Amino acid sequence: MDSTSSLIDAGRSWLQRRAFLFKIIGIGLLALLLLIPLAMVDSTLRERKQRSAEAVTGITQTWGRAQRLVGPVLVVPYSYQQEFEEVTVVSGQRVTGRVIREVTAEAYFLPEQLTVTGGLEPQERRRGIYRTHVYTGTLRISGRFAPPDWAFLEADGNGLRPLWDRARLAFAVSDLRGMREAVSVTWGGQPVPLQPGARIEGFTTGLHAPLALAEGAGAQAFALEVTLNGSESFSVVPMGRETRVSLTSQWPDPSFIGAFLPTERAVDGEGFRATWQVSYYGRDFPQQWTDRPGDPRPSTESFQAAAFGVSLLPSVDAYRTVERSIKYGILFVALVFTAFFLFEATLRLRLNALNYLLVGAALCLFFLSLLALSEFLSFGVAYGVAALASISLVGLYCWRVLLGGRRAVLVSTLLGGVYVYLYFVLNMEDFSLLAGTGALFGMLSAVMYATRSLGAEESPAMPPSVNPAQP
Repeated sequence: MDSTSSLIDAGRSWLQRRAFLFKIIGIGLLALLLLIPLAMVDSTLRERKQRSAEAVTGITQTWGRAQRLVGPVLVVPYSYQQEFEEVTVVSGQRVTGRVIREVTAEAYFLPEQLTVTGGLEPQERRRGIYRTHVYTGTLRISGRFAPPDWAFLEADGNGLRPLWDRARLAFAVSDLRGMREAVSVTWGGQPVPLQPGARIEGFTTGLHAPLALAEGAGAQAFALEVTLNGSESFSVVPMGRETRVSLTSQWPDPSFIGAFLPTERAVDGEGFRATWQVSYYGRDFPQQWTDRPGDPRPSTESFQAAAFGVSLLPSVDAYRTVERSIKYGILFVALVFTAFFLFEATLRLRLNALNYLLVGAALCLFFLSLLALSEFLSFGVAYGVAALASISLVGLYCWRVLLGGRRAVLVSTLLGGVYVYLYFVLNMEDFSLLAGTGALFGMLSAVMYATRSLGAEESPAMPPSVNPAQP
């Protein structure tokens, strides 16, 4: 019995000496356990994002998607003589000969000058609780074509004959459903109705207008006005030898995209004004080409790579901001758990695992509340309401658990300061990582300072050993 009691006493003594370590390990395990509800909130966020994307797709499909303007292109069919090898059978013998036939192809000419001016009016559209921004573009497209120069087809000069009566002017528009009304192009001072169909190789949607060109005619000016519905972005391909684009809008947060940035721009609270000046040296396709088999021609990708314009999407939407905030969830849990542990260590309080879990659950509930409220309110208002609810819940609970109002106010103030700082970090774009890292460093420094006296105490000095051999 004495030996058993000694073992029990030794075990108790061993556990008491390491109670501090076990407490820290237990708190760490509880913090890791709370990653499960955080992951469930993140899963709910992904589901809501998918539903929102489906609703936005439904709106843009009926209104108009991202618009890209390619054109105009002057297309002139032509015929030329080409020699072919022909095999005939004469008296049972195969005879190979050569014959000249007339073949038809199309030549494509781009304008010398192209000017696009107009405005993009943003609007909000809703489907259920989900909303997105679209725009209506009022554009004027004008410019000038030089007389078609056939010098690049010198190899086909033998018998080359332009078919002027079959010429056409073509535009490619990425989503023609955004056209709100019938459009006519003014060519040589005369209005010509535009018909559906791009009639440009590599493009399916667009407009074209048949032209009856006169042989030997000089330069021709063109102009048209278009009202175009779209969403997400608007871009233009620089088809002119000199291309100038001027856009205005009330959208306060534009993102200029594409191969060229504006040469002049002004962004303020009332919107933006931007002007692009682009020459044909910055693109990867020529001023004229032909669809004759074997001849080089620009690809659709080369047109897309040269496009430039503006994106009318929020730089940071509510779902993305909530997703970023969830990544800081473990930081909230660790901070509050550390505060509780410090109260236990310094004020001789006894908190159990249930106290830690309930407070951690309240912190996780903040992110779910933020997600739910952000679908109905602006992000700033939703964040304030969710943070206030979380602080109130944790503060009132701490009032009873920590046995004092001052301690509860201290925890609530600490948690409120973290919420305020996180809000500014979430609204930063370029310095969010730096600000978040600085906050973590500051919090770790504060915890290390507060726990500096909880380390191992210095052992009392041992008396010097006595050697019996010494006198």
